[in-house]
Amino acid sequence: MATVNNGDWPSRRDLTSEQQQQELIAILDRAAAVHLNAIFLQVRPMADAFYPSTLEPWSVFLGDQAPDYDPLAFAITEAHARGLELHAWFNPFRGNPTTALRAYNYGRFVWMDPGDPDVRQRAIDVITDVVRRYDIDGVHLDDYFYPYPENNLDFPDEPTWQSYHGPLTREEWRRDNINGFVHDLYASVKAIRPKVELGISPFGIWRPRHPRQIRGFDAYEKIYADSKLWLQEGWVDYLAPQLYWPIARREQSFPALLHWWSRQDRLGRGIVAGITINRPANRAEIAQQIALVRDERQAVGFILFSAHTILQNADGIDDVLKSALTH
Repeated sequence: MATVNNGDWPSRRDLTSEQQQQELIAILDRAAAVHLNAIFLQVRPMADAFYPSTLEPWSVFLGDQAPDYDPLAFAITEAHARGLELHAWFNPFRGNPTTALRAYNYGRFVWMDPGDPDVRQRAIDVITDVVRRYDIDGVHLDDYFYPYPENNLDFPDEPTWQSYHGPLTREEWRRDNINGFVHDLYASVKAIRPKVELGISPFGIWRPRHPRQIRGFDAYEKIYADSKLWLQEGWVDYLAPQLYWPIARREQSFPALLHWWSRQDRLGRGIVAGITINRPANRAEIAQQIALVRDERQAVGFILFSAHTILQNADGIDDVLKSALTH
């Protein structure tokens, strides 16, 4: 359930608190009706908060005025009442124009600098604050670490790079910043509430040619995300690669990538397949992808992106899910 730019909820910034609550309940009701078992609610889309916070401002996507209720607490209560887990989804490094920490305008967004230890610690502080105060079932991060490249421009982190005096190349240093953040976040969450699951949803391709037939974006090289390492070191409870491609597309093959990721899961943490339902597709293929997940030994589930498609029952997706999830 994406909240950035009012993608899934709330649908507009001018809704009253009651209208926001009604929309949320409608999504939760539909999720329960099609037999899903968890909701991933984006609660920190851009250094802001969908809950009262002393660390972050209220999110602009909730409107010009602070809501007269706690959206996260409301979501947890209503999700649990329907037998749904509630996982709080955070963006660790995307900022906003009021961000006080080291941040840069890059592309369409403001980005905090992962090379700044204060930025990394702020993200951990924000997430652990929620873990302490709310009965969430999990912490979830998506694929934004360093930003995706735009217009062939390098990320403008020269000041923090110049402050580093060590043996790593700039690319290695950037990856090390993210690796350290993931390691420290996992340890911090588990120290507070060991049963809270921490998972990450990286770009679906770790590196091109892994497996050999795969071509495409190199997340390891371009956004400095060594997600295979996090899985194999046990710094996540599950990994949910975004496998947003068709079964028959050889160079970004859903089954080939699902199987490759499963083979990387040496600790048995669990692979959760990210499946997009937002693009026009043959709904039979969604059912086939779910069946492939069930047949893959290390795969433990899937995450559907995103909620508004289910709410609108676009192209009859609800019937596909009901059928797939009751057999």
